Amino acid sequence: MERYRDLLKDKKRIVVKIGSSSLQHAQTGDLDYIKLEKLVRELCDLRNRGKDVVLVTSGAIAVGRKALNRPKQEESGTGEEAIAVKQACSAVGQARLMMTYQKIFAEYNQIAAQILMTKNTIVDDLNRYNAHNTFSELLKMGVIPVVNENDTVATYEIEIGDNDTLSAIVAALVDADLLILLSDIDGLYTDDPRKNPDARFIEQVDELTEELMGMGKASTGSSAGTGGMNTKMIAAKIASSSGIDMVIANSQDIGVIHRIVDGENVGTLFLDHLDAEFDLSFFVDHLHKK
Repeated sequence: MERYRDLLKDKKRIVVKIGSSSLQHAQTGDLDYIKLEKLVRELCDLRNRGKDVVLVTSGAIAVGRKALNRPKQEESGTGEEAIAVKQACSAVGQARLMMTYQKIFAEYNQIAAQILMTKNTIVDDLNRYNAHNTFSELLKMGVIPVVNENDTVATYEIEIGDNDTLSAIVAALVDADLLILLSDIDGLYTDDPRKNPDARFIEQVDELTEELMGMGKASTGSSAGTGGMNTKMIAAKIASSSGIDMVIANSQDIGVIHRIVDGENVGTLFLDHLDAEFDLSFFVDHLHKK
């Protein structure tokens, strides 16, 4: 197991995903600037090591909702009014969130770029090709792309739905070799540790069996997030089938990012399928079925 962790030191292109609950103060719903600053510092340090970095970030809707002082209940349901409120919050929040990121990245002399995606970015061959080229050129320039779903225009028909899945899609799209999912849980357990004290922690997954996929309960520990362990297991399936190692780790300590890249035994490591060829078909099919 240690040798697999040691190999993480040599990863050259890393995608990091952070969720809404990791970016906000639970008591108020406002942005946690200390965590944001630590996150950006970690990513900039990876760049200084000579690695390519992509950030997939949640939080736009929550930030917009807070700025507009709107209750979360307004977004419940799939009716036109609920969707419109969600999209309006996203329009305000995405601008505020990106402005905050840009300011902090600038403190470390790092250029960041915004990329907003929908399902059509992936399932359409030309859109996918253009997105791949954009990412490639930005990374070649030393820029850190900051990615989110384009909730301002996304409806059920064209939404990806959660940023766990989106981050795995982005990782495959940019030919990454490591995906780090920062969550509110330490990694994969045999059951929900919040409900079952006997749940056993799984340090490494060599192969994603049906039994393991079944452990992905569709639950989340925070009202701010949209994805539970189920979406993370789907992300693991996408990543591993695309030849990408993936780690789920707790975002309570943002420094876990460099600890993972330094080969420390933290979080759950999902090994890639070493004999797998880069193939978009799994998650394109997954998105078509949604």
